[in-house]
Amino acid sequence: LGEPKGFYKVDPKRAPLPLYLSALGMTGMTAYFGLLDVGAPKAGETVVISGAAGAVGSVVGQIAKLKGCRVVGIAGGADKCKLLIDELGFDAAIDYKNEDLHAGLKRECPKGVDVYFDNVGGDILDTVLTRLRFKARVVICGAISQYNNKEAIKGPANYMQLLINSARMEGMVVMTYAPRFAEAAQEMAGWLASGQLKSKEDIVVGLKTFPETLLKLFSGENFGKLVLKVD
Repeated sequence: LGEPKGFYKVDPKRAPLPLYLSALGMTGMTAYFGLLDVGAPKAGETVVISGAAGAVGSVVGQIAKLKGCRVVGIAGGADKCKLLIDELGFDAAIDYKNEDLHAGLKRECPKGVDVYFDNVGGDILDTVLTRLRFKARVVICGAISQYNNKEAIKGPANYMQLLINSARMEGMVVMTYAPRFAEAAQEMAGWLASGQLKSKEDIVVGLKTFPETLLKLFSGENFGKLVLKVD
């Protein structure tokens, strides 16, 4: 059969195995390349992240802080917003479930948004588009609000803001960056070792819990990377 392709060995002596599914795995690679290559943040800019307490969003925000940005997370619920600020070092958090998002963005991003890292799509994307700055970058990483639609996907109604602000919106698929995963993992591992980056995993035990565990992704119950431990 020949050598298997597309695999790489992980070393449990260097890091706990769940890390290879989160910060040192596809999640971390998505955050790293989506923010740094596509979003291209500069020190002093304002970065806004939706799904900020989720697997990718929680890492994106921390990397943006490492790069000297003001970081504002959008998340659902007081507990998630508290986690973003108290544990992960975000500058601010907006609880979209319990406050008006437009008002929250106006309060926390008075000069507008330079980089928007979008994990959810839908109404949240539409609202953030109204707050873009000149030459802003919108990274389309995911659109979990639209994945289970029974009707057509809701596209951005406020896309003219891209024209008005000479801004751009760009999608990213992490496997595009596969040849560079090793370099990213090395830098991420350094940040983890120094304590500059924290990895959050939400580990559920038992394969029999798979259906309800999967649905946690869509109800937004998980904090960080959702991992199912088979044992």
